[in-house]
Amino acid sequence: MNHGIVTPYEGHGHPGWDPATPVPAPLTPHRTTVVRDWVDYNGHLSESCFLLVFGDSSDAFFRYVGVDERYRAEGRSLYTVETHLHHLGEASEGDPLRLTLQLLDADEKRLHLFHAMHHDTTGELLATAEQMLLHVDTTAGRVTPFPPELGRRLRAVRAAHAHLPVPDPVGHVMGIPRKPPTS
Repeated sequence: MNHGIVTPYEGHGHPGWDPATPVPAPLTPHRTTVVRDWVDYNGHLSESCFLLVFGDSSDAFFRYVGVDERYRAEGRSLYTVETHLHHLGEASEGDPLRLTLQLLDADEKRLHLFHAMHHDTTGELLATAEQMLLHVDTTAGRVTPFPPELGRRLRAVRAAHAHLPVPDPVGHVMGIPRKPPTS
């Protein structure tokens, strides 16, 4: 299928899964460099491109566990249903980025992910993204359980990440705090 948005991982497929190989905690699925097309009129990584980079990190994770072109050709995929971004720093053209990913939770149909974007030289935390994804039967257009092998892989990642602390931004509710009126 020909489409406009292409992740850097398309065409690379699933690298294979060895259950004896320890799962890194957190994972570091994606590194990239800020390119000119991602920079806005303020000279910084555009807000939409933060999401683009987080999406590329998700795609790298999907391939790690086995969700690739072949998987999608079989009529299954993962759809993002909610994303919360926190912008904490700025990145400029040429800056190297390192993404980490923590699987916070998973059940038979859903994934709850947390990404952190760091400047790969200074280590500065630039942004975070919390995501909820659904496993979908793309032919039927409905949510469906993970197949057994993918479920086993996700449980292995979740077990490896279970000891990691829940990051502070997880579950953050957005709003303008108001002081109660004084009488």
